[in-house]
Amino acid sequence: MKILIVSDTHKKHGNLKEVLRRTGHIDLMIHLGDAEGYEDYIAELVGCPLEIVAGNNDFFSDLEREKELEIGKYKVLITHGHYYYVAMGVEDLKKEAAGRGMDVVMFGHTHRPLLDYGRGIVTLNPGSVSYPRQDGRKPSYALMEIDEKGEAQFSIQYLT
Repeated sequence: MKILIVSDTHKKHGNLKEVLRRTGHIDLMIHLGDAEGYEDYIAELVGCPLEIVAGNNDFFSDLEREKELEIGKYKVLITHGHYYYVAMGVEDLKKEAAGRGMDVVMFGHTHRPLLDYGRGIVTLNPGSVSYPRQDGRKPSYALMEIDEKGEAQFSIQYLT
């Protein structure tokens, strides 16, 4: 199973289209917020199931603030992250995920990719395919791939 994780597209979809072309077949896409009213367009574009949450720029959106998902054997919390002050660090978010018994927590908001395996929880931010803010400013996204044994591998990918 291949899951594409993106965040913070902010109405700029050219790089998302390139990511979809490069990634090939995906079974699920997770969008971690700031689609800015384009969730239906993105759902049509990806052509597979889409899980999406509201970001701080999704004004007047009916999207949920966060979701708990089961992906294979993994319990996954998805959120944009701004309610957990992720710009100041991810400890509050990790504590929340641990308190809920999550295996993985995914968030956006900072536009900076992160993959951390601390505290027994995978903490993942795919960065932004539209407006990256990390050193080098390369658009980024993440993949979660579950192998035939049910084990997940995570990776951060970059458009160059």
